[in-house]
Amino acid sequence: MKILLQNLTRFGDLLQSQPAMAELAGQGHEVAVACLENFAGAAALLPEASAILPLPGAKFLAGLDGDWHRALAAVDEYVGRVAREFGPDLVVNLTPALAARLLARRLCGDAVRGFSLDPHGFRHESSAWATFLEASSANRGLSPFNVVDLFRKAAGVGAGPGRVALARPDAATLDSARERLAAAAPEGAAFFVGFQLGASAEARQWPTAHFAAVGDGLWQALRAVPVLLGGPGEKALAAAYREQSRSPSVDCIGATDLPGLAATLVQTRLLVTNDTGTLHLAAGLDIPSISIFLATAQPCDTGPYREGCLCLEPDMSCHPCPFGVPCPIGHACRQAVPAGVVLEAALGFFEGGVFAPGAYPGARAWRSAFDASGFMGVVSLSGHDGEARSVWLGLTRRLLRQFLDEEALADDGERSPLAAAVYDPLTALLGQSADLLRLLEGQAGLAARNAAMKDRFLGTWERLRGLWTASPHLGALGRLWMTEAQRPSADLEGLLGRIRRYAALVDALSACLVRL
Repeated sequence: MKILLQNLTRFGDLLQSQPAMAELAGQGHEVAVACLENFAGAAALLPEASAILPLPGAKFLAGLDGDWHRALAAVDEYVGRVAREFGPDLVVNLTPALAARLLARRLCGDAVRGFSLDPHGFRHESSAWATFLEASSANRGLSPFNVVDLFRKAAGVGAGPGRVALARPDAATLDSARERLAAAAPEGAAFFVGFQLGASAEARQWPTAHFAAVGDGLWQALRAVPVLLGGPGEKALAAAYREQSRSPSVDCIGATDLPGLAATLVQTRLLVTNDTGTLHLAAGLDIPSISIFLATAQPCDTGPYREGCLCLEPDMSCHPCPFGVPCPIGHACRQAVPAGVVLEAALGFFEGGVFAPGAYPGARAWRSAFDASGFMGVVSLSGHDGEARSVWLGLTRRLLRQFLDEEALADDGERSPLAAAVYDPLTALLGQSADLLRLLEGQAGLAARNAAMKDRFLGTWERLRGLWTASPHLGALGRLWMTEAQRPSADLEGLLGRIRRYAALVDALSACLVRL
């Protein structure tokens, strides 16, 4: 089968699609990639891509600003090109935006996995995993799954262990990067360490002064030379770094295309970075990393898909911040992870080859590791796995996987201990949820025979949605419930089955919690 994988978002997201592509190709399918035009260079690093079909997004937007007829003609031109050059039998669309759904349906009609539209123009997802992927995007602090694994499951694969293995740059590109670094290296340089100074937003950017302190320490201790990485828009960060550093560095910011960035990373022994596309590029090239997750970023969600990497987040009760809410403390988390902690972690890694458990003052430290089922997770190095949020994420990780796979919720005997201050309101919430689900099940049967009962049924449904979406623990489940509620059920039994499935999940969550 010819499968077109469509990911019309950012550089990092495109790279994080590669494990899904690898599994599809491993099943014997031919896989092509549809991506935004400006990320076509990144798509060239996807070894399973038999064709790359860049989408001229800027051209479409310009057309909409002018004459929408021209924009529509441009879409038709693109669809025709895809049909001529590849002719997909199936589209796997991993972008939930309406435009991407429209394009997926235009390309392959009903033959779409992931995100699409039904024949009547309503939003449609091919599985509960795809629905959860979109629901969790607005509740990232509540998602216990790495986005790579969500992509895999939304694509209809993900039954076993995942892997990221990007194509290495060609020999000429590697030679060019090697020669550039050798020419710029100071006398006595021992090796190179990559520094990605920028991030998608300033609030998610570790201070350049902290990077500079780490760079100074690595040079003094090991004669390791920082290589500054980033795009042309981040040149000011390089200037700030040089002002604040007392040691040599190599500035490659804005000097490489995406294959050149990959070739430069291959020359480094470690990447120190914010949560960016460069982190995921390094993971795919098997480069170890220390990554700092600030503001809305969190390791269990967008951490590197490579075992043995170090992820640091501020040891603050407000982290991660919710999306779309102004920070009341001036993004204090940017200063919370000390430069000394990162430097000591890097020095320890170069000495022993691993990131070791221990004290990481000011930070919650996690090492990336695959779990028994083949999903990427994180293991605490700093003793934070007993905190309430970590315990809850661990519990939902176990049960949501079974729930979204539509398996029976098995009790493995593992219990999740929570302090009374968290346990009491959470179990009350789950108890209230169970009561509403039982009420809803009874009302559903009556509503099928009594028109007046429909209003009560809908009112109870809305109460449950509001209860969950307002919860700091069940927000993602509330979005999932709301999305599934908009789907028609074939019959009453189908509707009752959906309600009972949620009731089983609520009961399983309650059964696994214990009070400290």
